[in-house]
Amino acid sequence: MDRGKDDFLKEFGGDYGYPNSPKSIDEIRSTEFKRLEGHVYLDHAGATLYSELQMEAIFKELSTTVYGNPHSQSDTGTVTSDIIKEARQQVLDYFSASPREYRCVFTSGATSALKLVGEAFPWSSRSCFMYTMENHNSVLGIREYALGKGGQACAVDIEESGTYGKSSIKVCKRSSQRRYEYQDNTNAGDTCSLFALPSECNFSGVRFNLDLVKMIKEDSEKVLGGSDFCRSKWMVLIDAAKGCATEKVDLSRYPADFVVVSFYKLFGYPTGLGALILRNDSASLLRKKYFSGGTVAAAIADIDFVKRREHVEELFEDGTTSFLSIASIRHGFKLLNTLTLSAISRHTASLATFLRKMLLELKHENGANLCALYGHRVSKDLGPTISFNLRRPDGSWFGYREVEKLASLSGIQLRTGCFCNPGACAKYIGLSHQDIWSNVEAGHVCWDDNDILNGKPTGAVRVSFGYMSTYEDAKKLLDFLKGSFATSGNHCSLPCTKRLSSGQGIRVKSIHIYPIKSCAGFSAPSWPLSSTGFLHDRAWVLKSLTGEILTQKTVPILCLIGTYIDLSRGVLVVQSPLCKDKLEIDINPYSGNLGEEQVDLYSRRHNSSYDTL
Repeated sequence: MDRGKDDFLKEFGGDYGYPNSPKSIDEIRSTEFKRLEGHVYLDHAGATLYSELQMEAIFKELSTTVYGNPHSQSDTGTVTSDIIKEARQQVLDYFSASPREYRCVFTSGATSALKLVGEAFPWSSRSCFMYTMENHNSVLGIREYALGKGGQACAVDIEESGTYGKSSIKVCKRSSQRRYEYQDNTNAGDTCSLFALPSECNFSGVRFNLDLVKMIKEDSEKVLGGSDFCRSKWMVLIDAAKGCATEKVDLSRYPADFVVVSFYKLFGYPTGLGALILRNDSASLLRKKYFSGGTVAAAIADIDFVKRREHVEELFEDGTTSFLSIASIRHGFKLLNTLTLSAISRHTASLATFLRKMLLELKHENGANLCALYGHRVSKDLGPTISFNLRRPDGSWFGYREVEKLASLSGIQLRTGCFCNPGACAKYIGLSHQDIWSNVEAGHVCWDDNDILNGKPTGAVRVSFGYMSTYEDAKKLLDFLKGSFATSGNHCSLPCTKRLSSGQGIRVKSIHIYPIKSCAGFSAPSWPLSSTGFLHDRAWVLKSLTGEILTQKTVPILCLIGTYIDLSRGVLVVQSPLCKDKLEIDINPYSGNLGEEQVDLYSRRHNSSYDTL
């Protein structure tokens, strides 16, 4: 055993792995995740991985059982209905939710469950939708329904003092908005408002104190500050899509009205399936407008008459449920129950605590910290998610996309950006409204490569652990960060221009220019520069006839398309193996910038989808 792992086990060995389970963590990896050989997967907050044994059990069941439509009265339909009923109970058990108080409605995912709540909630002009800053975009989208009815939407921060679990919680108003002003006949006492929070922030890993659920429901005026809207009936929504994979949301202790979950976050498969767990008394207040197959007891086609079903599940599950996916989740729950959620929580926490500690110890040769961690000082209770950015020795930032691309080349899969959580991203990175507006005006959108604008990161690097993660995963990440970004005696901290002017270091041996992204380029002994780099380098892309940008990943034959730029003539020369004639395009109007014109290149031999420039 290497010394580093030995030291790790001395500190975290009591929590790492699964000593009371049939298999150790090393056995789990070698027998159930053989496909991870040579890979370091650190994006479990995005999607955790399914076990190969889990999938074998699912395929065996699907290949030996006949499942019919659950709306059918046949024997196969009855088999399916029974499996769905069993799956609902498993979901309720996972959240310690009594079937006398709660119902489980299957949806196409957590986002669909949130949309269902937003659409059916009894909003009025007196309603308020209040939500913590650290919420996913899918939660923020609910505010459109509240504002559309003339209600108020309000973002808040949560401040805690004292020992976690016995803390004093204060809700601090950040901003609010009201879209319309109009009167309705709703009395203040009959008004319903909604408070939304995640069980765990998917940006920082900060876990929220769920004592807030009881406090808001039982004494909203004290907690929320005594405003007019605080005298309404408050309901609480928990987004547990990320948090419940490693930390239980116990509804017997925290009686939230709505909880949303996504199953691929729990055990990897199936995707496209989630659930809304809702209290019976809260469900009775929802006003669902749309009806569909399966949700009505009777309807008449040519007059406005419909009688809806009374049971909560039947009322809210439009159409035929994804019954084969629902049948699959019991194998995922079986896996989690074998390991136990408490052991999973301890295991992932040991890895996250170790990684946070080691990241803070990474330094450049001049003593400057390499990593800036987000959220680790905010709460004493953190999930297995860590977000950070990397600094250069002079304090400037490495771009997070640079980190992601180099990590990918090293076989390390992680995620970068804001992770669909704009409030947490702005809060922890320190982006003002003006910063965000300026970034948008500069062309920055989600998932692009604009990782640093005006000297500030626009997002972060995120790594997250799952129940099958290992010490070796964390160690390989640390070695990668240290070897690729931390300066040492073998690295020079001077900028490249200073090294060249002083006669040290780098000399250019050859220059390769690639005018069309993903196509072959050409070599040049020298080449002019533009404001964005080499003149005309990657200035154009190939698009399909439907407008999709093509790359070698999707169309490998692009590497055979040759390109050359004749600067003296101002033309781009393109030669395709599918065409016997060369194409010459006048590039003088572009002046090194991306052109707005489109040139169609149709092959005389092939009418393929990648013939458009």
